[in-house]
Amino acid sequence: MSISRNDIKDAYQQIQNHICTQIERADGKGRFVSDHWTREGGGGGHTRILSHGAVLEKAGVNFSAVEGKLDERLKKHLKTDADAFFATGVSIVMHPSNPHVPIIHMNIRYFELDNGIYWFGGGIDLTPHYVVEDDAKFFHSSLKTVCDKYDGSFYPKFKTWADDYFFIPHRNETRGIGGIFYDQLKEHEGLSKEEIFSFSKDLGMLFPTVYSELIERNRNRSFSESEKEWQYVRRGRYVEFNLVYDRGTKFGLESNGRTESILMSLPEQAKWFYNYQVNKDSNEQHTLDLLKKGINWI
Repeated sequence: MSISRNDIKDAYQQIQNHICTQIERADGKGRFVSDHWTREGGGGGHTRILSHGAVLEKAGVNFSAVEGKLDERLKKHLKTDADAFFATGVSIVMHPSNPHVPIIHMNIRYFELDNGIYWFGGGIDLTPHYVVEDDAKFFHSSLKTVCDKYDGSFYPKFKTWADDYFFIPHRNETRGIGGIFYDQLKEHEGLSKEEIFSFSKDLGMLFPTVYSELIERNRNRSFSESEKEWQYVRRGRYVEFNLVYDRGTKFGLESNGRTESILMSLPEQAKWFYNYQVNKDSNEQHTLDLLKKGINWI
């Protein structure tokens, strides 16, 4: 029997619960606070926020399942004549206190129109304040392992897509070291809807394993005041991307989504300095040198 929208919704809710449990364990102190909400046009969600833990300054794990009518603006955006939609997914952003622990983002989602068209989308990317090449290799190797389980073309294709998507044109730099990104994925060269759904779930389950390892590797590293200032600068770049270029943020706000849940991705603190410059041969310059498209991390 084919999977239903409720099957997908239920699985994503379970993934949200699993991620929160594992991240609480990795942090060691913080606990997620729950916020259930409803959407006026139909459906709702469950936002869970952890603040001021032992490692994480702010972490958000958001689940939503919404439905409703498509207005003309959204029909034009989606290039469809369908009248109604259903969308469900899990979105995550985590901002650590220690500048040696990276920011991480993940999103897995499913979208369905009343004319029978559907697709899966999502991605996961890492934004280190300081790029550690061994961590980058571990992160990308983990993603490739999941991708290769389903299709050998997934990782190189989705990695390139992430490089292109998580890019800040006005800074001419990538947001971080990338990861994978995909959209409008449905039956694909022999893969069924059930198999693509399984791929989506595997990515969701991979998240806490990978991030817990990165936390453990870096949580006890000492840092200076200047390294903390650099973290705030890098957070500023993160904010610039999310508010100017991120399609999910734009779609959420344009479709009358819940503002607090959409903007949970932003850090509590970030800074912008006029004409900020780093010293040559510094760790900061080394990171900037690696914020480029097309780097083979494996």
